[in-house]
Amino acid sequence: MSFHEKFTGQNFSGIGFSSEPEGLSLIHKPNCAAAIWERTPLKRFQDWIDRQNPLNLPKSRLILPPEMVATALNNIVESSGLPSCVDRNLLVEDISALTLIFARTMHAPYVRFHLKVISTNACRKFHTDNIRARLICTYRGKGTQYGKAKNGADPTDIKNLSTGSAMIMRGTLWPEHPNLGLLHRSPPIEGTGETRLVLVVDPIEDPDIHKGEKILH
Repeated sequence: MSFHEKFTGQNFSGIGFSSEPEGLSLIHKPNCAAAIWERTPLKRFQDWIDRQNPLNLPKSRLILPPEMVATALNNIVESSGLPSCVDRNLLVEDISALTLIFARTMHAPYVRFHLKVISTNACRKFHTDNIRARLICTYRGKGTQYGKAKNGADPTDIKNLSTGSAMIMRGTLWPEHPNLGLLHRSPPIEGTGETRLVLVVDPIEDPDIHKGEKILH
């Protein structure tokens, strides 16, 4: 596990890196803008998810206790059109485990669980989310792009989170408010024929204030 300079030659030490899931807790370190669990997906799984018809990729957005994610996700993939197989089970297990790790890291009784299928330039502008924190993991396609803002301008040294790696980023509602300068965006893919499958998880304290969203208790 390490907590080190990501942007070589710049005065910015706000990203923690780890090869273990426990490393995501680095997000609680002072002046840590993001924590990354670096992972390489199994080749068999990656080959499987990459060749699935984009129309069959699962997508959903709901608020629920983290321990209910596995059951909800099984229902989502069952109705999505993904074929029942070992690799589909791996997808469900990994998303469920990652959501639980995030909820425990953030001490969140509920999560907003969002599986997105993206084939356009979604969220193409670099930004910081207006939330306390967010977990992102891309299971198919290019990973999230991130970089350090300079004098209010977009980053020039842009990195891509690797496919399968998980990142927790602080948002604007994090309790301490130093300007750490870390921005992110979805990679521009419109017109390339690429389809991404992205997991986004937010911590939710009180689901009842999020009227209009699907909530499971």
